[in-house]
Amino acid sequence: QAQLVESGGGLVQAGGSLRLSCAGSGRTFSTSAMGWFRQAPGKERDFVAAISWNDGSTNYADSVKGRFTISRDNAKNTVYLQMNTLEPEDAAVYYCAAVRWGRPASDPSRYEYWGQGTQVTVSS
Repeated sequence: QAQLVESGGGLVQAGGSLRLSCAGSGRTFSTSAMGWFRQAPGKERDFVAAISWNDGSTNYADSVKGRFTISRDNAKNTVYLQMNTLEPEDAAVYYCAAVRWGRPASDPSRYEYWGQGTQVTVSS
């Protein structure tokens, strides 16, 4: 069973940048599509970005296109989310998720494994 551990969250001023990391364990990481989602207090968990396991294709929420970049390093079993030009509206707990042999989907129900989340706070 895969385990996912996020890191890299913190407090940043609006306009700043953060890079989140998600380290996976288990032998299925390289054949798993990976996604990032976020959840603000009192709101639903929203899709942020996803990356395929095989062809490098990516998928982004409209709200983060041009500002966020998802990437992966299969040799390190790690997926990254580079977040630039952060806005107060980006503040949330960020979760990574994995689905074996899956597509880089935006629907959270498609994912099998989830991390515990990392908090991102953006001050205005």
